[in-house]
Amino acid sequence: MPPIRHISTINPVRPSERCGVSTAENNVGSSLAALSAAIAVLYTDKMAKRTTRRNRAPARRKRAAPRKQKRVAKKSTRLATTARVRRPPKAAMAAVAAGKTMSAWTADEIETAFRRFAAANPDPRGELKHVDPYTLLVAVVLSAQATDAGVNKATGPLFQVASTPAAMVALGEEKLRDYIKTIGLFNTKAKNVIALSQQLVERYGGKVPHDREALEALPGVGRKSANVVLNTAFGEPTIAVDTHIFRLGNRTGIAPGLTPFEVEVKLNEVVPDRYKLHAHHWLILHGRYICKATKPACDRCIIADLCKWPEKTADAAPPGTAL
Repeated sequence: MPPIRHISTINPVRPSERCGVSTAENNVGSSLAALSAAIAVLYTDKMAKRTTRRNRAPARRKRAAPRKQKRVAKKSTRLATTARVRRPPKAAMAAVAAGKTMSAWTADEIETAFRRFAAANPDPRGELKHVDPYTLLVAVVLSAQATDAGVNKATGPLFQVASTPAAMVALGEEKLRDYIKTIGLFNTKAKNVIALSQQLVERYGGKVPHDREALEALPGVGRKSANVVLNTAFGEPTIAVDTHIFRLGNRTGIAPGLTPFEVEVKLNEVVPDRYKLHAHHWLILHGRYICKATKPACDRCIIADLCKWPEKTADAAPPGTAL
């Protein structure tokens, strides 16, 4: 039996030493020391840079040139209460402003012109369809910046359900918009029609007042609209100046003016009283179908020989024109 060898228990060999690896304590200690040194170096370097930037004079930043903002014109939701008219040519306006207008019409020429209008159309009528002063008032308010034909298409069905102020108020703004949505500015016009209808019910017992001041106080009603109602509904000899009459007055020279009101005043001065009741309709129809904005039909104009417009294309009235 071989002899038994005694294993020493003094200072036993650790497992890590048996594998030839350094102790864990030594490894951890060395790693922590190295990491601390690296952090210290990085921190010191960073603080040095921060101090340098702080002590340095701040550089001025170049301010970018402000961008030009586009001007956006706000669309007015308020409906103009006067007629929207085209301005006459600049040359004509300059001449009017300087007092160098075309040769003035004589009283005999004006008499001749309206005598011809009366002979050609003894009983002129407006083209807005209506049955009474109220429906006329509504149609006139709706006709601002719109054609009479377009208004008639909308008011036909509308007046079947609401032809009185009370019925219009009961219809309401929202439903009214559905009837007139094919007309320009229908949102604002709907508000005005409901508001004026409410005022007619509350202040005038549902009747349209026969008074200029009262009419012009209604929402959406201006001088031109009031003139139309006074003339057509109540037989007053008023002359409403719209875009057609404004153009005709300046182009022919019969009533030149820089504004619709100036043209109206001039027409009231020169038109003989016996023709004033129908003067508005004669002039508006003549401006709409003969003395048009573009390509005026001078060859069909019954006052071509009297017209002072230097660019007219005819110097004589058509054959058969009453003298």
